Amino acid sequence: MVFVGVPDPIGSGLATSLARPGGNLTGLARAAGDGLVGKTVEVLTKIAPGITRMAILWNPDAAIEERRAQVLAAVALFGITPLVIEVRDRDAIEEAFVAMRKQRANALFVITDPLTLQNRNEIVRLAASQRIPAVYEFSEFARAGGLVAYAPSIADQFKRAAVYVDKIFRGAKPSELPIEQPTRFELVINQKAARALGIAVPKEMLLRADEVLQ
Repeated sequence: MVFVGVPDPIGSGLATSLARPGGNLTGLARAAGDGLVGKTVEVLTKIAPGITRMAILWNPDAAIEERRAQVLAAVALFGITPLVIEVRDRDAIEEAFVAMRKQRANALFVITDPLTLQNRNEIVRLAASQRIPAVYEFSEFARAGGLVAYAPSIADQFKRAAVYVDKIFRGAKPSELPIEQPTRFELVINQKAARALGIAVPKEMLLRADEVLQ
């Protein structure tokens, strides 16, 4: 079996190591370590300067504890106060934004898992209604109306997955095919969302962007 976009193959029990996955699974991970998380936080600080209290929306029932720790560390490096907000199901999303308002969050980082990705339209809508600048780990959030996303290219990973499938058909063992980490990333900025928030996106960020949505 070849997987694509798994946040933490080792932490979720799919593999014993990146170099030698073991078992019958291999593929492409979505995580790229602390450095990517730091760049994601940095993107939002450049687009919306003055951030002091960043809500971190995450699902504690997903196998993403390491991801949460990386985000907390990255936020702290920028001198921003992290506000951890839990959400376990769709019904809790609106309550999570109520908690953000009570804790005076002025920025948002959404840690992606199946729950948050599936409910991206609702998350984007609530962030806009509360005028909270948000950064996302999947470009689909920005295309759904979110402010900005900085993320590995999932399309590129699916192309790479085809290479894995070909190798396996030719006799390679999944257990011996190293799990790849992302090498191509995309920055997607939603100008419509920025205008609604009263944010003038710096020209340097627009030039850096792989996609600017008007």
